Amino acid sequence: MTPPPDFASDFTVATFVPTAGPMPMHPSDSTRVRSRVAMIAADISRLTRPRIAVMVLATVVAGMWLTAGRGVGGTALFWLLLGTTLVAASSSIANQILERDADRLMPRTARRPIAAGRLSVPTATMLATLLVAAGGLMITLAAGWQPAVAALATWILYVVVYTPMKMRSPLNTAVGAVSGALPVAIGWLAADGPARLAAGDAAGALAVAALGTVLYLWQFPHFMAIAWLYRSQYAAAGMRMLTVDDPSGLRAAGQALAASLAMLPVSLVLAVPSGSIRLFLAAAIASLVYAVATGSFAVRRDDASARTLLFTSLGTLLALLTASVVFGPPV
Repeated sequence: MTPPPDFASDFTVATFVPTAGPMPMHPSDSTRVRSRVAMIAADISRLTRPRIAVMVLATVVAGMWLTAGRGVGGTALFWLLLGTTLVAASSSIANQILERDADRLMPRTARRPIAAGRLSVPTATMLATLLVAAGGLMITLAAGWQPAVAALATWILYVVVYTPMKMRSPLNTAVGAVSGALPVAIGWLAADGPARLAAGDAAGALAVAALGTVLYLWQFPHFMAIAWLYRSQYAAAGMRMLTVDDPSGLRAAGQALAASLAMLPVSLVLAVPSGSIRLFLAAAIASLVYAVATGSFAVRRDDASARTLLFTSLGTLLALLTASVVFGPPV
């Protein structure tokens, strides 16, 4: 039998609780909302890999600065960098679409949205397409078609060539290093580098060429350290990293050491156009420290030396890019 209504309770509710407007959120509801927002933010970060995008943007700015000096800046630079960010984000999403099966087999990548099934492949494909199209359009409107072509070439090399090659050949690092160095060309082209070179101003072109070569060589020790630390995961996923094909690490260490030693003279060329002693010293010290860390990894070939090399590589890159911007504009 249904109990009679409690008129006192009804009156209390009607009197003291507004019938219009939102009810106050329960603490547990607020916690769930914050948790959901945090999960979405984490997925966006895993999907777009902002740390890689920041490195790309720093490279673009350095290339422009070494070419045009204080002529860099303004609204066009903002749209150029935003467009480059979108292209970089698109390449990361496309990479994860292609590698979703391998990503599921590696603990370091298994939580990525596409691999974990939180983002469907059709949706991710549409997102990657929209981002690269929007990014290319922004770069074109901000700086012209040449830097846009360089950005799209970087995307194609990374997604179409490098990503599938990781499953087929240990030479993938040499190819991936090209796509990592190409953003320098975006900056050079955006700063009217070809026109400056044609007019007889070769200083910017020399500095940018040196920086691009440094970035290419820098990636070998950096990625060999990562390949060593995660060699068992790469092997489980079927990726043909050099540390998988040669478990002793001798070939990976040899490539890393050769590249770091080659970086020493090339990094010094960065100082030639500006004639900056401070840039010369900064480049020499940063490259020497990198070579020492790489040499330690080549001799020891253990996780501790690989981890030291990985952190040293990030510090070296930061030091070289900062010194290039602070001390390196051509006179």
